[in-house]
Amino acid sequence: MALLRLSQAQLAFGPQKLLDQAEFSLDHGESVALVGRNGAGKTTLLKVVSGLQELDDGQNIRQDNLKVATLYQDIPSSAYSDVYQSALALAGRLGQLHLDYNSAVAAQDNTRLATIGDAIDTAEAWDLPAKIEEGLGQLDIAKDSAFNALSGGKKRMLALVAAIAQKPDIILLDEPTNHLDLQAIEKLRQLVTRSDAAVLFITHDRAFMRGLATRIVELDRGRLYSYDGGYDRFLRSRDERLHAEALANEQFDKKLAEEEVWIRKGIQARRTRNEGRVRALKDMRKARAERVELQRNPNFSLGQVERSGKLVVSVKDLRFHFADRTIINHFDTTILRGDKVGIIGPNGVGKTTLVKLLLGELPPQAGTIKLGTQLDIAYFDQLRGQLNDALSVGDNVSGGSDHVTINGESKHIISYLGEFLFTPERVRSPIHRLSGGERNRLLLAKLFAQPANLLVLDEPTNDLDLETLELLESLLSQYEGTMLLISHDREFVDNVVTSVIALEGNGQVEEYVGGYSDWLQRQKSAPAASARPASNSQPKPAEKPAAPKKKLSYKLQRELEQIPAQIEVLEQEQSAIETQLADPELFVNDPTKGTALSERLGEIELELLSLLERWETLEQG
Repeated sequence: MALLRLSQAQLAFGPQKLLDQAEFSLDHGESVALVGRNGAGKTTLLKVVSGLQELDDGQNIRQDNLKVATLYQDIPSSAYSDVYQSALALAGRLGQLHLDYNSAVAAQDNTRLATIGDAIDTAEAWDLPAKIEEGLGQLDIAKDSAFNALSGGKKRMLALVAAIAQKPDIILLDEPTNHLDLQAIEKLRQLVTRSDAAVLFITHDRAFMRGLATRIVELDRGRLYSYDGGYDRFLRSRDERLHAEALANEQFDKKLAEEEVWIRKGIQARRTRNEGRVRALKDMRKARAERVELQRNPNFSLGQVERSGKLVVSVKDLRFHFADRTIINHFDTTILRGDKVGIIGPNGVGKTTLVKLLLGELPPQAGTIKLGTQLDIAYFDQLRGQLNDALSVGDNVSGGSDHVTINGESKHIISYLGEFLFTPERVRSPIHRLSGGERNRLLLAKLFAQPANLLVLDEPTNDLDLETLELLESLLSQYEGTMLLISHDREFVDNVVTSVIALEGNGQVEEYVGGYSDWLQRQKSAPAASARPASNSQPKPAEKPAAPKKKLSYKLQRELEQIPAQIEVLEQEQSAIETQLADPELFVNDPTKGTALSERLGEIELELLSLLERWETLEQG
């Protein structure tokens, strides 16, 4: 018998049907990924499975004494100061029994001890503390450490440990990878895999889904569709289903149109009609009126602006620290126009700090950072600080105007936000009503409404549905500007970046060609960590101080100072030539001039590269 089965499930909030004659079951040992559009009702379905939400109609058939543990998107809080007691508190009724038992032991209250002990006996939960300690060990979290000192991601991991320790039959996970770094995501997957519970989870992380799901269930317009196999097989099967649905709808609409023509002719030409055919037409009209159309895909695009200079950012011997913690130590890099750089590393290692340094928002404590010319920067903030809760959805993007300008074309704000799947009613509503996914889509709309040749994206994929995620991925892959991306979505990083900057802790920052998978492969093939000198181990013998940089002569110092201006002059000439060459009439009216301009453009590119190399040589002394 299945652990749980929904039959002909009906659930609606107002006019929206979240479940419409839906069928679903969950068996022992299954790990099921639940996918669907933002707002389709995935989190609500988890609440139905957990028992927190009742159906309007239909059956919710559950195994006797079914135990369900849920990890929602919210970061957990605790009334206790230390991690161990907080974990017990997060373990629900069973954890509270142990907290009460410990309190009775401290008070030497034998009567309470006996009562509480009997309750723990009945629940067969004496091993709960041991399981929590085991989980803390797997997460490398000390049981007596301060709960409030944990990051949001570690607090969610702690809640998962507490959930698993209860030995539930079903574990429900709602976007479990949010706020987690790549190492924590892998630990989470291992924790869930080792559990004996069936798992139903919502995630936008395709790599996590591939590594955990044994089946994928799609919630689409109130119906649940089950697909055996992995994510790639799901994509093929879903496309086949939607294609078959589109063909059936097309045939139905054609037949309906023919019947509408027949009934109008029948009224004009005959006194009597085929009443059976008339009734069938009425049924067809009703079926057409009740059809729930497939929500269209988002259709946004990136605005284009003039190209930036060839050099975007030049970094030399960058160093930065907080108190006694080194963030960046002796880091060099050069980012050129068109580079797409992923910035990866554990939570708290300093990824956002590095971005702020590169953009000039933070001054370096040592070393130099030089920004190139003609930069138009658009910044996607993972905290969504650029959204004003006091304004409506539309005003957040347009600044109070009815129109926005995209690629030189004026668009009405309702039309523009419609490309991001916001209805006219939603455009006028306050943003506090938006879900997490909708807020991210709104921030993308605001970001893409401004022309930019340098995109800075800090965790842009959180809460996005798969369709929006894949469109964003496609757009960024084709984007001709420069991009800095912070993301813990491994597949997204692999698909859009050309190189990664990895913050590996203790100030060590390395640059690698390729994506996350390429970095991971190099880490696996590198010598074992134990063979390397640990940064926090016993003090090493004093090293010879590095030889001081040779001071440049007056002439070379002057040459170094003049290079940025020379680059800017060349880039202005480059931009002017590109504008002329964009005129389709140039080669028709004056082919000699067109050829000369094309040759000069090639010369400028070589001169720029030569100046950049000379700049690097002089700065190294």
